Amino acid sequence: MLNMLKTAALSAFIGLGAMAALPASAQADGIYLNLGSGGAGGGFYVRDNDHRWHRPDRWDRRDRWDRRVCTPERALNKADRMGLHRARVVDVSRRTITVVGRKFGDRRVITFGRASHCPILR
Repeated sequence: MLNMLKTAALSAFIGLGAMAALPASAQADGIYLNLGSGGAGGGFYVRDNDHRWHRPDRWDRRDRWDRRVCTPERALNKADRMGLHRARVVDVSRRTITVVGRKFGDRRVITFGRASHCPILR
């Protein structure tokens, strides 16, 4: 039994050493060794990464548009960072977002522009 464990350990070290000696280009393509987690069996996976300029799963025109405009969530986040408590959006128009909340016990109204970085208008 002890000889079988020694042989298995030696085989594992040789296999891991061989994987470390693979060229860098093969490692960039995605080689994964899974020893089994969550009751699943182990496996050796080789995946070819697709390096295309346009990847529909990562890039979309709507994502670029959302980054260029101020959304109500971003306006609430900025109002919270400015110290406005119990902030809520009361009006969303094409050019402005109005947020109402409390600061130092007084009611405050802040109007943000829809441009990037949510500029404060009033």
